[in-house]
This record gives sequence, C-alpha cells and structure tokens, in this order.
Amino acid sequence: MALYDRDYVKNSTTTVAHEQAAPIQEESDLAAFIKQTYQLFAGSLLVGAAGAYVGMGIPAIREYYWGFVILEFALIFGIGFAKAKPGLNLFMLFAFALVSGLTMSVMVGHFISAGAGGVVANALILTTVAFGGLSMFAMNTKRDFTTMGKMLFITLIVIIVAGLLNAFWLHNPWMQVGIASISAILFSAFILYDTQNIIKGNYGHPVDGALALYLDFINLFTSLLQILGIFGNDD
Repeated sequence: MALYDRDYVKNSTTTVAHEQAAPIQEESDLAAFIKQTYQLFAGSLLVGAAGAYVGMGIPAIREYYWGFVILEFALIFGIGFAKAKPGLNLFMLFAFALVSGLTMSVMVGHFISAGAGGVVANALILTTVAFGGLSMFAMNTKRDFTTMGKMLFITLIVIIVAGLLNAFWLHNPWMQVGIASISAILFSAFILYDTQNIIKGNYGHPVDGALALYLDFINLFTSLLQILGIFGNDD
C-alpha cells in the first residue's frame, strides 16, 4: 500500500508543478519588468518634451545653462541612490527628465528662433526611426550586445572630454561635427546594449532601464540635431 500513498503522489505532483511553474513565473516577472521599463521611458520622454516646450519661454535657462547641466548630473546620481525607494525613485526620474528638457530647450529654441524648425523635426523623426529600428533589431537578433559595456563607456568618456575641450577652448565647428557623428554612432550602439540588457533582466529596477533608454534617445537626438544644424547652416 505504501507504493500507492496518495499523499506521496500528491506531494510529487505538487513538486513537479512548482518546477514547471517556476520558469513561467520568471517569464511573467520579466515581461512585467520590461513593460514597466518602457512605460517609464515613455513617461520620461513626455516630461522631457514638456520641459523643452516650457523652457523655450524662460530666458533665465540660457543664462544659467551650465547650472542646469550640473543639476542634471546631480539628479542622475540621485536616481542611483533612490531607485529602490518607491515614489522617490519616480520623482527623481521625472525630475531629471524635466530638467534635461529645460536644458534641451536652449538648443531647440536656437533652431526654432532661426527659422530652422524643420531641422528639429527631421532630427526627431530620424531619432525615433533609428531608436525603433535598433530596438527591434536588438530584440530579435541572436548576437549578444551586452558585452560591449566597457568599450562603450570608454568611448563615452573620450567623447565627453573632447566635447568639453571644444566647447570651452577650441570652438572648432568641424571638430564638433566629428564629435556629433561619433556620438550618434555611440548612442546607437548604446540602444542595442541597453535594450538587450533590459529584455534579459540585467537591470536591477525598471527605473534604471528607463533612465538608460531616455539618455540614449536624447543624446542621439542631440547628436543628429547638431549634425543637421551644422550642415544646414553651411547650405
């Protein structure tokens, strides 16, 4: 009779069921994580766009531009500390998106006031198309882009240093074209890298993933806007 122990059969069935349910639960959690990440990313874009629109009507932003840039960096570090604190992490993320939009308004406002609103529209369209295409490619390719982190980070540091040198000392428009072109390639690669890290669940919190995607998008947009703007002025 021990061979037909109903409790044994029940326990064995339950164990197998749990083993089968575990991967399903993990897939469900990952799907929820990805969904929340892209929802926060979309929300950040809307807040950033609102900040850019409002910022074009505030002259003080141009005057205190670098102060806003420093505030952006402070908020990025703040997100890192607050990402595990519900409520505060969302506040920090959207505060960063708002401030980044305000700083973006200086460049966008420059083109619009110069009658080059088409340049802004073209840069936005190109960025959206590139972001969508690269995201789909990263989601469907078998190639692993998550190993590019170190190389991308080193390139980013070089670009930042070169950009600061050109902004404060060299003021060379052709160097700016080169920096913007390399930046466009760099942040296109970051889109591949961050997208795959998100769909593989390598980020600890959806706020991290949303911030990464937002930075990729606005930096690609800025790079394309500079390229189109410089060549547009040459014309």
